[in-house]
Amino acid sequence: MVEIQTLADTSVFGQIAEHQHEQVVFCHDHETGLRAIIGIHNTVLGPALGGTRMWHYASDMEALNDVLRLSRGMTYKAAISGLNLGGGKAVIIGDAKTQKTEALLRKFGRFVKNLNGKYITAEDVNMTTKDMEYIRMETKHVAGLPESMGGSGDPSPVTAYGTYMGMKAAAKKAFGSESLAGKRIAVQGVGHVGTYLLEYLQKEGAKLILTDYYEDRALEAAARFGAVAVGLEEIYDQDVDIYSPCALGATINDDTIDRLKCRVIAGCANNQLKNEDVHGPELVERGIVYAPDFLINAGGLINVYSEVVGSSRQAALTQTEKIFDFTTQVLNKAEQEGSHPQKAAIRQAEERIASLGKVKSTY
Repeated sequence: MVEIQTLADTSVFGQIAEHQHEQVVFCHDHETGLRAIIGIHNTVLGPALGGTRMWHYASDMEALNDVLRLSRGMTYKAAISGLNLGGGKAVIIGDAKTQKTEALLRKFGRFVKNLNGKYITAEDVNMTTKDMEYIRMETKHVAGLPESMGGSGDPSPVTAYGTYMGMKAAAKKAFGSESLAGKRIAVQGVGHVGTYLLEYLQKEGAKLILTDYYEDRALEAAARFGAVAVGLEEIYDQDVDIYSPCALGATINDDTIDRLKCRVIAGCANNQLKNEDVHGPELVERGIVYAPDFLINAGGLINVYSEVVGSSRQAALTQTEKIFDFTTQVLNKAEQEGSHPQKAAIRQAEERIASLGKVKSTY
């Protein structure tokens, strides 16, 4: 079962304060049916850049929980990748298959415009480059636009490439070799990024098991990549070398951790650990190498950052390839400190923010 992390304080301002968010914007429009939340976590390094996802949340509070955790992760993702960006994220509440319209997206673009560049949006779960075109009609503060419009295009392939690099680094730590040939890998979620990741894994000769929220999508991907499709809950019980969460967050939790039989966890989903302070150390105790999510899934952010600063797609790919080295450094640092990888990665990101915070405060 995919869960959304619930923060400790149940009040709105308590949750905002828990991870020291700078600003949270609640967006509502009766005519288009828009209900959205924009979370801006930290802008010490630059404007907050992070994608917008559309999801049918069980409650408004669940949506708030998600956007707060996601925007915090974007801060760390930018910082540890050496980018001059802050962390932000947005969620649109609703069913993307039935409720997403041009009018709704353009109205959301108006809310982004009103932030005057403090937040730059891009695509995320259930959003496409075409959706970014609609938002761009109302604001210039959009990245991930089609290449035909001078943008960097779909960031998904680059996100997948970075995840692949991080997975190989974690495999080297766990198995002594970065090769994934013959490795049994369970991929949870085969949307845009998950599908591109499957391409890399298939080319290297990995044995693939997969699942997805949409059964038809899982079956289609299984046929395409010669994989075995299993149910949503069955994915945790597979006898595999690597578990790769590529859907929503908090899939590593009290209910699932006992069921995992892998030696490595490396995926492109955000906020994979339901409780970092509990499940991070527990993975170390179980001998499971965990590649920090915000570190190895940073390729998409690196890609859209290249669009913002005007560098090339090749430059983004070159920077993304360095995720292998960054992951190796963090895994070694955690081992040396007797810590866990997520904590070591967060500390490294916070050190950069604190250092540059001496030069400036917020964007």
